[in-house]
Amino acid sequence: MLGLGPRAERRRRALPAGILRLPTIGVDIGGTKVVAGVVDGEGKVLEKLRTDTPHKSKSAKVVEDVIVELVLELADRHDVHAVGVGAAGWVDADRSRVLFAPHLNWRNEPLQQALSERLRFPVIVENDANAAAWAEWRFGAGRGEDHMVMLTLGTGIGGAVVRDGYVDRGKYGLAGEFGHMQVVPGGHRCPCGNRGCWEQYSSGNALVRDARELVAEESPVVQPLLARAGGTVEGITGPLVTEAAQAGDPTAIELLYEVGTWLGVGIANLAAGLDPGRFVIGGGVSEAGDLLLGPARDTFRRTLTGRGFRPEATIVHAALGNEAGLVGAADLARQVARRFRTIKRRRVERSAL
Repeated sequence: MLGLGPRAERRRRALPAGILRLPTIGVDIGGTKVVAGVVDGEGKVLEKLRTDTPHKSKSAKVVEDVIVELVLELADRHDVHAVGVGAAGWVDADRSRVLFAPHLNWRNEPLQQALSERLRFPVIVENDANAAAWAEWRFGAGRGEDHMVMLTLGTGIGGAVVRDGYVDRGKYGLAGEFGHMQVVPGGHRCPCGNRGCWEQYSSGNALVRDARELVAEESPVVQPLLARAGGTVEGITGPLVTEAAQAGDPTAIELLYEVGTWLGVGIANLAAGLDPGRFVIGGGVSEAGDLLLGPARDTFRRTLTGRGFRPEATIVHAALGNEAGLVGAADLARQVARRFRTIKRRRVERSAL
């Protein structure tokens, strides 16, 4: 198994060995579910709990209540030392406030302070894509690479950069919003307010939109896919298209090919700007495997600036699946666990006097 790069390994060794082994809790907050898990120092999930995400109309306090309930239930059964929360939204550079979350009623929300006061654990808050990228770099498909970019293809496109053992969050904590690079001027309208964003052409939403448009146009080529969906356009989902493509449906294969082609275009743009050694592709759409990554790699090689005269980054599938977010959040929290362990030890020593 590949190890960490030399600079990253030196940074990891700066943490005491005991800290690296401490169990911590990671919480992954998405648009539909909240998952919390206890994670050991090797990235193994020891126990996991899941519940539905409160509707975005609910107050911030309701979401905090859900997180606190899950964490305390896990803490009753495990000797945990810190909590990391991965949130689908913009998190400030101090990893304390959620500036904006599209699926929740969080606007400049001081989540780290609120949870720390209620849980009595050290808490960090991190963007969910950053947390997933960290997990892949530490334990998964990014191991051994000092400069890695991760892309998560789901409803949209999330992204993150890990460089020399650090998550590169940018000046204001908002780096990695690659899905909103403009690739088609005047193209499809994006919920962000702009047109032609990359995620409008290479994401789960793009895959489903294109399939449903074929149905609306009464194209005969989509009839087998529609039958698989129970005859209703609402039944056509990203996982269903992927399943059909893996079963050999030519229209589903073509739809994934187009999404993969746009993926390769965007990756080539990122390579021109960032020059990483490896791209790790995760998220639900990536479960299509080479049906997606094959055309992405081909397009990347065709459109990469300076092609033929430069080293090329590798494009690989993520290894940790849907646990990456909570594993990464828990591992990032481990770096602040030392303070809690020291305080806890002092309390025990005082009680013994």
